[in-house]
Amino acid sequence: MKLATRPLLTQSVTTAVLFAAGDVLSQHAVEKVEKHDYARTGRMALYGGAIFGPAATTWFKFLQNRITLPNKNAEILARVGLDQGLFAGANLFCFLTSMSIMEGSDPKKKLDEAYWTALKKNWMLWPFVQVANFKFVPLDYRVLVVNVISLGWNCYLSYINSQSGSSEKGRIIEEIEEKIE
Repeated sequence: MKLATRPLLTQSVTTAVLFAAGDVLSQHAVEKVEKHDYARTGRMALYGGAIFGPAATTWFKFLQNRITLPNKNAEILARVGLDQGLFAGANLFCFLTSMSIMEGSDPKKKLDEAYWTALKKNWMLWPFVQVANFKFVPLDYRVLVVNVISLGWNCYLSYINSQSGSSEKGRIIEEIEEKIE
């Protein structure tokens, strides 16, 4: 099995495919575009495979090996706290900045428009996912679990990334977020 022999490569390829799938879902199921933006899907796949996949694989291994406590429930909470307090914000910053650079737009503007909104939405979903992930899922499969849940999350990220930059688009994002809440 490739996951056991080449976990970083396997997780990276899987992540690239699922990031691309999230973008395809965003474009066709949410935004209902008439013409698919292949460059946008490629940017999502590139970010997923080259940045998120390796980073998440390394991060989960770090948490598994370095965050060990006698009380297993406290250990899970510590891992989730670090994951959401450090990794989530840093990853979102990298995602929005990377997308902006690849699109040729202003990273600061994109961060100002989308960062806090997306991070707050992140905190509504991912702590609960990660508690279950750290408690029940073996290390080698944690990125895969995140990737499967991320189909919807990446659809959201792709959407907010594509929509930031105009006041009309900002209004639409706010309407969608109100419906989510």
